[in-house]
Amino acid sequence: MALKIVTDSTAYLDKTIQEDLGVRVVSLSVNFENSSFKEQDITNKDFYQLMDKSPKVPTSSQPSPLDFYEVFQPLTEQGHDILGIFISAGLSGTYFSALTARNMIWEKYPGARIELLDSAATATQLAYCVLVAARAAKNGGPLENVALIARGVIKNSRMYFVPRTLDYLKKGGRIGGASALLGTLLQVKPILYLKDGKVDVLNKVRTFEKAFSRVRAIFMEDLKNPGVEEVSVVHINVDTEARQVAEILKGECGIIPAVNSIGPVIGLHAGPGTMGLAYYLKG
Repeated sequence: MALKIVTDSTAYLDKTIQEDLGVRVVSLSVNFENSSFKEQDITNKDFYQLMDKSPKVPTSSQPSPLDFYEVFQPLTEQGHDILGIFISAGLSGTYFSALTARNMIWEKYPGARIELLDSAATATQLAYCVLVAARAAKNGGPLENVALIARGVIKNSRMYFVPRTLDYLKKGGRIGGASALLGTLLQVKPILYLKDGKVDVLNKVRTFEKAFSRVRAIFMEDLKNPGVEEVSVVHINVDTEARQVAEILKGECGIIPAVNSIGPVIGLHAGPGTMGLAYYLKG
């Protein structure tokens, strides 16, 4: 049988890519005062419109172990190996729900081959790990080899982002090392990244424009040495601005970046207007 890749909805993989590479996706949820949605069941446009009208910032919730079991069980019964790659355990309990589901599978199928990875990432940074692993699996790579490849991408992936405000991270409790900035929100625009799976501050700059220029400069240095495999402009509800940045990067370095919209679960924590770059280095 084959190796199957499983991830969660915060990788924000296009459905065509999911189908082409056979990636199974387990969805997180977003919760308003009077309604809840699986992240995969609501468009970014509809979500951010609802968020604008909501008196309170919505919350997010992880999948249950049963959600994962319902994906793992038929794949196991069909004889497939499974590699799961999930949002940072420092940001969500999703990985731990998957671990519980794996233990449930092992009780019924003791010989099942299931490996689960904490990506220490999310959004496009997570997606790169999943995509590279899924391509290798589609080409017939065995579980051990593909897991090793995925770990390499985890090590070599980067995502730097600049929020318009830290208010959303503060309210969502995902602010991590950026908490030191809370007293100076009006004075700085931080460049944030994931350090050991949690949000941390790379640098502090006076304006959003200068902060994002610094992100581009970091990328350009990495492009020279050791080199970059793929790059994306990531954004939360500022598609036009993100596409303008992609055109600038195309002119500067000759690479055509993808433009990836970040969806509800990560969007509600980082906040509308956030923009950044995600890429992974040549290994």
